[in-house]
Amino acid sequence: MTTKKIIACLDIKDGNVVKGINFVDINEVGNPVEFAKRYEAEGADELVLLDITATNENRKTVVELVEKVAKEINIPFTVGGGIHSVDEAQAVINAGADRVSIGSAAIKNPELITQLSQKLGKEKVVLAIDTKFDNNEWLVYTHGGQKATELKALEWAVEGEVLGAGSILLTSMNNDGAKNGFAIDITKAIDDAVSIPVTASGGAGKKEDFLNLFKQSNVQGGLAASVFHYKEINIGELKTYLREQNIDI
Repeated sequence: MTTKKIIACLDIKDGNVVKGINFVDINEVGNPVEFAKRYEAEGADELVLLDITATNENRKTVVELVEKVAKEINIPFTVGGGIHSVDEAQAVINAGADRVSIGSAAIKNPELITQLSQKLGKEKVVLAIDTKFDNNEWLVYTHGGQKATELKALEWAVEGEVLGAGSILLTSMNNDGAKNGFAIDITKAIDDAVSIPVTASGGAGKKEDFLNLFKQSNVQGGLAASVFHYKEINIGELKTYLREQNIDI
């Protein structure tokens, strides 16, 4: 069994942390730098910062915010949203991010995955897959979950690895913010189909949800946002609980 990671996600809009349910009903919840510092203090293994409106509004990810976060924390963090080119990705890495995450841009230009992998190194490239169970299939969505594609999540994950992605961030839109558990079926299917690390996102509501995720699949990471933001789950207490359940965390 691989050592598991607990990852906190900060969805960023207009420089503030926000959170919604099923990718809608977005509410502002705080300052990203302060959240990042708090999560490091609680024991988060990694952070993910996603500029959730960058793709829709054709804005570049705010490099200044990345620099501010990098100055305040020492744990690894990934940045995504609005990254469409090698130069934009390089700017984010130069600002202090450890990895870049690409989603919509990779679907529009799959070769971008290969270009980033060759330029930055495979380990710095995260393929973000937003998926929704629709007509008995897990389909990939783009533009912050607003646009459906004909891509099947499992097939796209496999292709992403071939193209050069170093890891996958898989978000179930059906489960996002609903706090009823991770989408373990598609998560396990994708993790079994690829050899790169997979992080599951969407659906964490209680400590047992992370336990079920790690017991029923071999994914490397469990990611959550609102339950951490609103202090419904303390990351340090979560990790203690998982260790007590014999999870290597």
